[in-house]
This record gives sequence, C-alpha cells and structure tokens, in this order.
Amino acid sequence: MTETTTAEVAALKTTPTAESAVKKTTFADLGLSETLLAAITKKGYEFPSEVQAGVIPLLLNGDKDIIGQAQTGTGKTAAFGLPLLSRLDMSKKWVQAMILAPTRELAIQVANEIKSFADRGVKITLLYGGQNISEERRALKNGPHIVVGTPGRVKDHLITKRTLDLSTIDYFILDEADEMLNIGFREEIEEILEHTPDNKKTLLFSATMPRAILMLAKKYMHSYDEVKIASKTTISDRITQIYYEVAPRNKFEALSRVIDMTEDFYGIIFCKTKMDVDEVASKLIGRGIKAEGIHGDIEQKNREKVLARFKAKKCTILVATDVAARGIDVDDLTHVVNYSLPDNAEVYTHRIGRTARAGKTGHAINFVSRMDSRKLFGIERMLKQKMTKGQIPGAKEVVELQKKRLVGNIANLMSDEKLADFEVLASSLLELGDPKTVLAAMLKDAHADKFEEKSYNIIAETPRQAPNWEQRIFIAKGKLDGLNPGSLIKFLENETGMKIGDVGKIDVLEKFSYMNLQIADADAIMAHFKALNSAQPLVVQAKARNSDGGGRRSGGGWYRGGGRGYQWGWSGRGYQGGGSAGRSSGGWYRGGWAGRSRSSSSAGSRESGGGNSYGWKK
Repeated sequence: MTETTTAEVAALKTTPTAESAVKKTTFADLGLSETLLAAITKKGYEFPSEVQAGVIPLLLNGDKDIIGQAQTGTGKTAAFGLPLLSRLDMSKKWVQAMILAPTRELAIQVANEIKSFADRGVKITLLYGGQNISEERRALKNGPHIVVGTPGRVKDHLITKRTLDLSTIDYFILDEADEMLNIGFREEIEEILEHTPDNKKTLLFSATMPRAILMLAKKYMHSYDEVKIASKTTISDRITQIYYEVAPRNKFEALSRVIDMTEDFYGIIFCKTKMDVDEVASKLIGRGIKAEGIHGDIEQKNREKVLARFKAKKCTILVATDVAARGIDVDDLTHVVNYSLPDNAEVYTHRIGRTARAGKTGHAINFVSRMDSRKLFGIERMLKQKMTKGQIPGAKEVVELQKKRLVGNIANLMSDEKLADFEVLASSLLELGDPKTVLAAMLKDAHADKFEEKSYNIIAETPRQAPNWEQRIFIAKGKLDGLNPGSLIKFLENETGMKIGDVGKIDVLEKFSYMNLQIADADAIMAHFKALNSAQPLVVQAKARNSDGGGRRSGGGWYRGGGRGYQWGWSGRGYQGGGSAGRSSGGWYRGGWAGRSRSSSSAGSRESGGGNSYGWKK
C-alpha cells in the first residue's frame, strides 16, 4: 500500500455522512419488506438503533459503499443483515454476500442473527477454524446465498482448496474491521478482496477508525457514505463501582469472599480467556455455588441451555467471555464482576451496563492487580469517574456471617411442614448422646471448612500504582516534517483517532520528537503504531540516556547514544556506544540505505546514506 499524507487521511474522513435518525423512527419507516418487519416484530424490536437507522436506508437505496463506525452492541449485524436479506436474489444459486468476522464466536453470532430474520429458503454457510472442513465443503456445494466466516478459514477455502468462489458476489462486508487488523488478519483480508469483483458493494464496520482502516478503505472501496455513531461511555448513577487490589494468585479467593458476603448474589463474571472461564466456573461449583461457564468452544445449543438456566435462576452465576455474553438481556442482575479488567472504557461500560436495569441498583466489582493499574486509570479517565477502593473481607468476617446465615436458614426450615421424613433420622441421631454434642458433630461434618478461619488463605493487597509523567515517547518525526508541539499533538490524535488528555513536556527536534504523556495515553498511542508496523513503529517508548552518554539495547527498539551527540536506530543484534565512538546495526536511520557504518567523533556525529528520508540502516 502506498504512503498517504495526513492531509489525504483527513480528506478520507470528510466524505458525506448519514446522520442517525430520531429515536421515534420505526423499522417500517426504513423501507424494509413486510416479511422482514414481521420477523422484527416477532423478536420484540420496535425502534431501530442509531446505526440501524443510518445504514439500512443507505444499503437498501444507495449506490455507494458504506463505512459504519459504532461500538460493539449497537446492532450492527441487523444494520447490514436486514437490508442484505431484502436485496438477495433467491433465483441465483451462488454466493451473493461474503461477511468476514475476526473470531469464530462473532462469525457464529452474525450468522445466527441473520438466520433469525431470514426466510427458510435463505442458505447461510459458516466457515471457521475448528469445525469439520468436509462439512463446510459440502455446504458450499449446495450454493449458499450468504457466507459468514473468519479470514483464515475463508482464505483456505478460497485460495488453497478452491472450494469457494467469490468472483460474482454483490456484497462484501467487513465486521469489526479494527479487531481483525489488531489480530493480524490484514494480509488475509487483502488476499480475499483480490478475489472479489470490482463492482461489488463493500461495507466496513469498525468501533474505531485508525489510519490503517482508512488506508484499507482508500485502496479497496469506491466512494462511500459514512455512518458514525458517537461512543457512549456514561455509567448509570445506580451502579456502585468498586475495585479490589489483589495479586493474580489470590483473585479467586477474593472473588469467593465477595460472593460469600453477598446475599442473593445474581451476576455475570467476565474473564479474558476460555481457560479462565472453565477454571473459575469449576472452582465455584466445587464450593457448592450454582455457577456455569459459557464461551465460544461450547456448542451453540448448549450455550442456549446455559443461558436459559441462568435467566430462570437455576444457576445464579454465569462465568463468561465478552463474546459469549453478548445478547444476554436480564433485568435483575445484582452484580457484574470484572475478574479480568477489559482493555478500554467502551467494553467496561458495555459489561457493567448489564446491571442496574429497569430502575434497580447494581454493583460493578473489579479485581485489579499491579499490572492492571494502567487499564484502571485509563478507564477512570475516559469515564471521568473515580472508583471506590474496597477492602477484601477478612476470614473472621466471612466466618461470622456464614454462621449467622446458617442460624437464619435453620430457623426458616423449622417452620417448614415437610420435615416428617427427617424426624426418624433425627431421633436416631439424638440417641447417640448429648443433643448439643450431636449437633456440633453434624455441623463439623457439613461445614468444617466454611467455619474455620485457618481454611481461608491470606490475601495480600497489591497497592495500585499512581499515574506519573515518566512515560516519555519518541516520535520519528520532527521540524523537518513541518511539526511543532501543537501540530504534533494533532498528528497523533488524527492518526490514532483518540483524544489525548494532559500533556507534559514536548521537545520537537529537527528529525524526531519527544512527548511526556499519561501512561494510559502513551500505551494506547504506542499500541496503535505497533499494530501498523510491529517491526519499526513510528512511535515507541523513549529510552533514558546513560550517564556516560552511551546506551545499549538489544532485541529490537529505538535506542540512543553516541557521546554528546545523538544517534537513533532500530537495534537488533547491534549496540550504540557512548564516548568517542558509536556503532549501530540494523535499524531505522535518517538518510536512506546506509549499509554498515561506524561513527567516531567525540562530539558525536550522524551518518547519511545520501537520502533525505527514513531508510533501513544495516
């Protein structure tokens, strides 16, 4: 892909937009067929979401490609799925639409959502790694109208096995495009696009619009309309947000105590990985808690059964990944627990927004290790809210409460008329000796671990690290690129699509710059540029210079050294020396291809390969 200037990127962002419709717009107003309107009504939907109100008319009636920017959970699948179903030609026996999703969980979700609106005659085929490829091949031979899949498996069918033909498709849809690029599917996406017709209609949906997405749009999309829905990160004031500082090894113990201390706990526990879900759910069940786990490896029909049991409160705790928990709509959840803190405020808001519904109150519980401090600060800054620090309940406190609850439960059971079946057994036990001794033995047999403080592990807190100004970044652009402190900030905001918060010291030098930022902002910016070019990112963490003027770094990264002068480059196996000589090997270097070189000047010198732009120095 060719390099694009900041001005060109800005031009891409100024294409015509389709603003969201007013809230009272109905699905009938959008031009959908009576059949689809009936399916929508059957599912209980009345009014379209903002992204649906914006996209549906454009796909039904417009001729341009479409870019939709909206957060997860805003109804994007129905936004493109409903008009897509309207425009299918049922007489055609080949693939008319290709939908790419970043993960198999999302692919399954997209396919199931579209199926829920479709006529029985519509054929939808799912392609993703992990399922039987022979069955996929047979499904493709039956002439599906719509194919939904992950980039890797779609590429396998398309290019390697040649069991998929996209040469005649009318629609190509990229769902969660930013996530696909973050995972590393850019090459697969471009290879797939090369096998599609030029006259197709392309739709790209993404939560964010970084430069990489805009470049993909410039290369593969025609003139397009843009539907942009503002990110919503507001939290209901009926939700109490608490965080506990705890080491990873003590998280489950802390979680157990929070659950033990909460009467009528009914909630969702969010974990980062499927393995975590299985482990946490298994341990909770082992403690006698009615819990179940749900993630992408569980078959859809089993997931539906688990969700049904959870909604019926036959299990009171659901342990889940974000993807698997989508679509859960329960009004009376008391708690949402972030066993693993999410990476951004949008996901956090979406998670905890499942509690405190229908006018009720709710609680958001967050377990934070030292490594999570930056995430927590970033979420607090984006939400403009400070969370309350909680004190993990002590073993003695838990034991006393458990004892009180047992007494209350026994008192309630004694008023139950259905005790006759146990009275004979009770008489036999009382014949063993003193009633108090017999009862004590029974309690020990049933509750020994629960009522003994020594059975609880000691939990040590891991103090949360305060934000500081020590996160200093290096930007491989400077005055020669026409930058000053103000335009440097604007450049970074345009490239990343984020709003930078408080900024510390900025040094714009001739060929590169430094900037001091809050840790969360610095991490987000560096992650963005690393995703664009992991080998030589334009922005990296600045390295402190050693006191003798020299520095050394191996394994890859920008480095600094060279006596009283400066020399920057990507350090592979080489090093940068201080004092009177410096040597570098394998890195970015201002001045074209420099070959292998050495500098030796007490004042520090800079080498040039004769060019006037960044090149690879070997």
